Amino acid sequence: MPKIIGGSLHEHRAQTRQKLFAALSNLMMDRGFDAISLADIAAAAGVGRTAVYNHFPDKESLLLGFITHETEQYVGTLERALEGVDDPVEQLRTYIRQQAQLKRVFHLAPGPDLRTVLSRGTQQRLREHAVIVEDTLRRILTAGIACGEFPEQDLGTTVQLVNACLSGRLIPEDPAQRERAIEATEAFVLRAVGTQELVAG
Repeated sequence: MPKIIGGSLHEHRAQTRQKLFAALSNLMMDRGFDAISLADIAAAAGVGRTAVYNHFPDKESLLLGFITHETEQYVGTLERALEGVDDPVEQLRTYIRQQAQLKRVFHLAPGPDLRTVLSRGTQQRLREHAVIVEDTLRRILTAGIACGEFPEQDLGTTVQLVNACLSGRLIPEDPAQRERAIEATEAFVLRAVGTQELVAG
C-alpha cells in the first residue's frame, strides 16, 4: 500500500494533487504542454504513475484541475484585495495590479498555443475559467459607468481587450522596473476604458 502523505487520506490526496500541479507548472515553464507526458509529471512530482490516474484520467484533466485550482486561488485573492475599495477607478487599478502578479504558465509556456493541442471540450472548460475572472472586471466597469467614471461602451469587447492586454504583459522582475511597468499598464488601461479624470486631463 502506498505511503500516506499527511495525517489523513484527505490530506494525502490534497498534497498529492498539489505536487502534481507544481510538477506540471514547472514542466510547462520549460516546454510546451504537448511535449509533456503523464510519466514526466509523475516523475517530477515524485509519485508513482498510477498515483496520477487515481486523481486524473488523462493529461488534459490534470491541466483542467490545475487551472481550476489556480483560478479559485486567484479569484479569492482578488476579491480580498477589492474588499473595502469602493471607487471603481481604484477597483480597476487593484484589478490591474492583481493581474500583474499572475505567472500564467499555461499562457506563456513554450510550444504551440494550448488552443491548438487541446480537445474542443477542454477548450470550452478553459474558457469557463476565464469568464469567472472576466465577471469581476465586468462588475467593476459596470459600476464605473453607472457613477459616470467611465463612458458607456460595449462591455463584452472592453473586457476582452483589457484582459488580452494584461495577460500578454511580461512584468520585469527588478522591483523598480516592475513598478514602472505596472504604472504604465495602469495608465494605458485607464485611458483605454475612458476614465473621466484622465480624459479631462
